[in-house]
Amino acid sequence: MTDISSNARSVYRLLPRMGEFRTLLLGSSLRKLIRWQITGADSDLPTSFDGSWDGDPGWRRGEFPSGYPGAPVLSGRVAGLLADDLAEAGRFVPVTTDGADSAGPDDYVLYLVERIVDCLDTRRSSRPKKTTGEITKAVFRPEALPSHLAAFRVPEYRGGIYWNGWAAHRLTELLGEDVESRLVWSEDPSLPVHPHPWGF
Repeated sequence: MTDISSNARSVYRLLPRMGEFRTLLLGSSLRKLIRWQITGADSDLPTSFDGSWDGDPGWRRGEFPSGYPGAPVLSGRVAGLLADDLAEAGRFVPVTTDGADSAGPDDYVLYLVERIVDCLDTRRSSRPKKTTGEITKAVFRPEALPSHLAAFRVPEYRGGIYWNGWAAHRLTELLGEDVESRLVWSEDPSLPVHPHPWGF
């Protein structure tokens, strides 16, 4: 995991760490989300999501179980603890999974990041991939970076969620081994940027 204790402004991609816990697949619900992320139309705004648990049924459920770039899912516990920090950039949408079982209650939400901020330095960043829109090398304009927001999206890659360093730090403190933080960009040139932030 990259050091996120630096005072320099930095941007991360968060995803579930590989381990002995279950992850969440969103299936057809993901198509609804992607359509809204592209169009931005109120008529496409998802109001709920369906998911199914993946992994050994004997393992516990992860508290950051979704690895989709634009679909972070949080346990109810974590969402409750971070509700005030996350409210300015988006909203929580309920996730109905394939049912509660002996692993515990079914209490998860998708963090729907609504804020799109024009802060990418397009001349110094790589071009978005044609198939996914992913930006392998992202360079941000420090003066335009929305450092007060926990997370944001950019016009060039509406399907990916970027997390500011302070929010990534809060989540890694709360979630420990459940979450992996990959540095996408930092003002501090000594910090190593992850070569493939969006891949597994």
